[in-house]
Amino acid sequence: MYAVGRPSVSQYGYWLAAVLACGAGAALSHDSAGALLGILESANGRPHVSVALGRHPQHSEVTVHRRTPMPPVTTFVGIPVVDPLFTLLDLSPPRSLGQVEALVNEADKLALIRVDEAMRRIAEMQGRAGIRKLYQVLGGHHRTDSGLERRFLRLVTAAGLPKPVTQERLHGFRVDFYWPELGLVVETDGLTYHRTPSEQARDRLRDQQLTAAGLTCLRFTNAQVRRDEGTVIHTLTAVAEGLRPTAHRVSS
Repeated sequence: MYAVGRPSVSQYGYWLAAVLACGAGAALSHDSAGALLGILESANGRPHVSVALGRHPQHSEVTVHRRTPMPPVTTFVGIPVVDPLFTLLDLSPPRSLGQVEALVNEADKLALIRVDEAMRRIAEMQGRAGIRKLYQVLGGHHRTDSGLERRFLRLVTAAGLPKPVTQERLHGFRVDFYWPELGLVVETDGLTYHRTPSEQARDRLRDQQLTAAGLTCLRFTNAQVRRDEGTVIHTLTAVAEGLRPTAHRVSS
């Protein structure tokens, strides 16, 4: 492959060259695909490219994965790349549940996947490495938004509450904010799209089970945290004041 008319080649250029060098139907995959899509911060080492099983490209500067069947391919900034869900599946086997959860969270925030659709698609797959791990993470996924979290924590301070524990796992659910001394849980919905019916059902189940365990659950929307700070501060103050006389800790 040759780069014509330019003194240097960008990372995108190297990735595209690696795919083109592997022939028709090839696609960027694994860590390289994760970095291209923004799921991973970066990808070290040689580009990873997937090809159909019958192809045999040999390139010393490219890590080639022969696949059967070849996963679905899409195009991102002009570069053929393995479908985001299959990229998550490729990235899952060597990583812990916490690391896979972080990858799913990034893919969700970038609107690369829809959780309901992703769970339906992978439920139809059998025997692939990482499938159980990814399905487990998707089933318990609740998106986090660092910008929304920072805004909410400023409102917590304004309400006179102590700093909460973040991303605690309680009774099988990961919650956004938790005050053990108050038995208070707060969820912030930082979604850029409307929640699907099954996502709403999981939210209700989470709230119901945590309430049944003796916790008080509040939920604020993205719009409330960003545009209705007074209501959020007043609600936090009033609820915390009501909980303090009977404050307790509910074990996880």
